[in-house]
Amino acid sequence: MDRQVPLGRTGLQVGRLVVGTVNFGGRTGEPEARRILDTALAHDLNLIDTANMYGWRVHRGYTEELIGRWLAGSPRRRDDVFIATKVGEQMGEGPNERGLSAHHIIRSCEASLRRLGTDTIDLYQMHRYDPGVQWDVVWQAMGQLISQGKVRHVGSSNFAGWNIAAAQHAAQQRGLVGLVSEQCIYNLLTRGPELEIMPAAHAYGLAVMTWAPLHGGLLSGAMRKAREGTGAKSAQGRAAAALAANRPAVERYERLCADLGRDPAEVGLAWLLSRPDGVIPVVGPRTVGQLESALRALDTRLPAETLDELEKIFPPIGHGGTAPRAWID
Repeated sequence: MDRQVPLGRTGLQVGRLVVGTVNFGGRTGEPEARRILDTALAHDLNLIDTANMYGWRVHRGYTEELIGRWLAGSPRRRDDVFIATKVGEQMGEGPNERGLSAHHIIRSCEASLRRLGTDTIDLYQMHRYDPGVQWDVVWQAMGQLISQGKVRHVGSSNFAGWNIAAAQHAAQQRGLVGLVSEQCIYNLLTRGPELEIMPAAHAYGLAVMTWAPLHGGLLSGAMRKAREGTGAKSAQGRAAAALAANRPAVERYERLCADLGRDPAEVGLAWLLSRPDGVIPVVGPRTVGQLESALRALDTRLPAETLDELEKIFPPIGHGGTAPRAWID
């Protein structure tokens, strides 16, 4: 499998996996986070994804600060990696310290640049759609940051398909490139993006990065880890909430993985990497070992019969495929 793929229509080549940093700070201490980043770069994973509010278990902005210290440790690192961060989530107590107002976008960008210790953010992502702000306001702010050299490309996260279309239409009216990527939740258990998000992204030339590729650990061997008492993450949050409703499917999945002699996390990532949409999974390792497990998925080829069985265990929505054909008889 190619270790580098295009980032949408930007002309940039990025690693086949994105290094997510949501666990840095609180779950993963700085020494281990640095080892994860070093290991990722050594394996050509050159896109690091973060957000201005990550590290909230310590304080909002902590993860960007950690990445900034890591970048400063070597003069070559900043040239070797692409930095993606996000704006939009709550960063303070004031009413204007969240959302996608021009005020918040510009101030947040400047604060992220200071924390990261860099002059430019390679991919500045809107963390979620803000219904209270018109697109002309958003693109005025983003256009200003781009013209100043503070942002190279703009992406979205957690957008609906129609949000992507509306954003692109407004950007084109201002003569801007607009969005180059969308980051959404997508995995064997959550297949909604196949209906409209991925078709919209394809139509407008956006890369699709997928967060929670293992559904918060549910697809990484949650049942086995529960029996062994080792499932710290898969026993809480998104994974725990989904397990009650999907236990039979997860049990079948883990039996299939055992029959294959493969770790469930490896199979879940390999399925994503096999998708015809060319999605780029965002892995959020807490340890170097978890990153190394994700790297093994790059060399895993799932046979056709395994892919067929996964479709039976975790069926697509409706008839499968895109909307509206997925639900039309």
